Amino acid sequence: MSHTLPSLGAPVVRREGRDKVTGAARYAAERHLPGCLYAWPVPATVPRGRVTAVRTVDALALPGVHCVLTHENAPRTQEPDDPILAVLQNDRVPHRGWHIALVVADTLESARAGAGALHITYETEPHDVVLSEDHPGLYTPQNANGGYPAVSERGDFDRAFADAPVRVDATYTLGALHNHPMEPHATTAHWAPDGHLTVYDSSQGATAVRDSLAALFGLPPGQVSVVSEHVGGGFGSKGTPRPQTVLAAMAALHTGRPVELALPRRQMAAVVGHRAPTVQRVRLGAEPDGTLTSVAQEVITQTSTVKEFVEQAAVPARVMYGSPHSRTVHRVTALDVPSPSWMRAPGEAPGMYALESALDELAAETGIDPVELRLRNDPAAEPESGKPFSSRNLAACLREGAARFGWHDRDPRPAQRREGPLLIGTGVAAATYPVYVSASHASAHAAPDGSYRIAVNATDIGTGARTVLAQIAAEVLRTPVENVTVDIGDSDLPDAPLAGGSSGTASWGWSVHKAATALVERLGEHGGVLPDGGVTVTADTTEETAAESDYARHAFGAHFAEVAVDTRTGEVRMRRMLGVFAAGRILNSRTARSQFIGGMTMGLGMALTESSTMDPVFGDFAESDLASYHVPACADVTGIEAHWIDEHDPHLNPMGSKGIGEIGIVGAAAAVGNAVRHATGVRLRTLPLTPDRLLPHLP
Repeated sequence: MSHTLPSLGAPVVRREGRDKVTGAARYAAERHLPGCLYAWPVPATVPRGRVTAVRTVDALALPGVHCVLTHENAPRTQEPDDPILAVLQNDRVPHRGWHIALVVADTLESARAGAGALHITYETEPHDVVLSEDHPGLYTPQNANGGYPAVSERGDFDRAFADAPVRVDATYTLGALHNHPMEPHATTAHWAPDGHLTVYDSSQGATAVRDSLAALFGLPPGQVSVVSEHVGGGFGSKGTPRPQTVLAAMAALHTGRPVELALPRRQMAAVVGHRAPTVQRVRLGAEPDGTLTSVAQEVITQTSTVKEFVEQAAVPARVMYGSPHSRTVHRVTALDVPSPSWMRAPGEAPGMYALESALDELAAETGIDPVELRLRNDPAAEPESGKPFSSRNLAACLREGAARFGWHDRDPRPAQRREGPLLIGTGVAAATYPVYVSASHASAHAAPDGSYRIAVNATDIGTGARTVLAQIAAEVLRTPVENVTVDIGDSDLPDAPLAGGSSGTASWGWSVHKAATALVERLGEHGGVLPDGGVTVTADTTEETAAESDYARHAFGAHFAEVAVDTRTGEVRMRRMLGVFAAGRILNSRTARSQFIGGMTMGLGMALTESSTMDPVFGDFAESDLASYHVPACADVTGIEAHWIDEHDPHLNPMGSKGIGEIGIVGAAAAVGNAVRHATGVRLRTLPLTPDRLLPHLP
């Protein structure tokens, strides 16, 4: 193997890749601790009410079953920081699928059989699970997810919209969506004789899990260790602890033995979060030349009765396009449904679908090319705050994408291009995602043999975090990347924030960069001669990340899509898709391309195949496994490409990077939907664009 000095941005192969493809990488449910028991959670089978009795005698009589935990005998916990973690603490059933019992046995098969042998009775109550535009329970919250104000207004929207020569007024509907990571939510928990709790958890942030468990069980954080060494995806659903973590720790405490719990796929839809459905009304007022004079985006969504979570779908409209008059509103109602939560690009993914679809409708109304329309409304400063952008290369993304895609060769008229029974169309949409960063700690160690070790409690959820952090450190240390070992995924390492909000690499990388820089200075003081134990330095970026920026910091991008619509079946096939992004300095071109394409693929699923339907009678999601919830397969994803603009931005972090994990999904569904409209001349405003919805409108 050749050892060369690093080039941050080079396509370094992810260092854990071989372990993953050979099975050497161990996940949360693959620890096989001595004496380990296995747990099977039991979900409620009514949509609302209370448990009146759990008859356990038949389950306990089965071979291998050790115990059944219910609200009557489960360990008592403290008030959780997240109400979804208050499991087996009372008899209430807030929604179907809420866990009401846990069977623990010698084998997984015995635990499952024991769960099937329980006899449970309920006192049911009337339930309400259907979101509607006129739901009597709708209210305006103070804030949406992320702390964004639920309502924001500039100027006089009503007057400006009424006076606008060109107007678009359209409502877009999206059903619920589920994250469905490849690895289900899983935990292996073990209590030591001294009361120390060790948890192997499929999580996007071991520090957060440790702190939540410590609070729940009344322990100091130092008495809890959480290991998330390898995580098979999360897409937001593992961003904070989920009920299986608490249940496993309870069962281990109750039995005095290690307990493994992997959520069955069919139970995940009800307990690990989802993207809430939205109804979004978008109104655009413009001059005949396409210049926007007024923008309004009003969002109706749902949360659960367990806790409030409001998808911030209207927030991107505060960033994207300039207009002197604006209104963005979120309204929500609490229903007897599972609690929604983060799903890749919460807010931006559904919000930009509606906004970018409306922009396409405005382009049709004005007769202006959709790319040109966006360029004409590209603001010099952030419309909401008035701050200058640290960098904004949306225009460059649009122009570069149009050139690569061959956009300007198309016939702008809809329903003009045919290939036998197929209608062919192209569409474009813009993308944006904010720059987030959080405080992080890291340590850097230099050994006498010339090697280095970085320690930070980052989490690699499949993004290649280990590799990129090694590249960051190697560049500062001026050493080959192979000379740097990176320890992550353990709460006993220096504290670090979760992998979420496209902020992980920026947050962890900043602390690694700071630690490595300090190590270089310390090594200089030693004159090249190290003590036998080497030299270690630590870094804390709390002060740097707390400072408010004078700039509006966002990543931007543009999606271009070509689709073929079969007039005989209504089936839509994506033929080619191109994304061009401006996301600061790209730290690893190989892993970055994977992230961009992965996001675009999820956007394709959002547009064409993915949907979770709420059954109004039973009060649960009809699609609860990968046979019914249709994520795109390899055959669905052809001709997909991702490129980026070289962007220098000195106002971000020492690496000059922006987050890339989520922007790939933002706007992707709109580009596909706009392409379907161009192909057919039909504008459908409800996703996904399945054959049953499209076929009645086709010739």
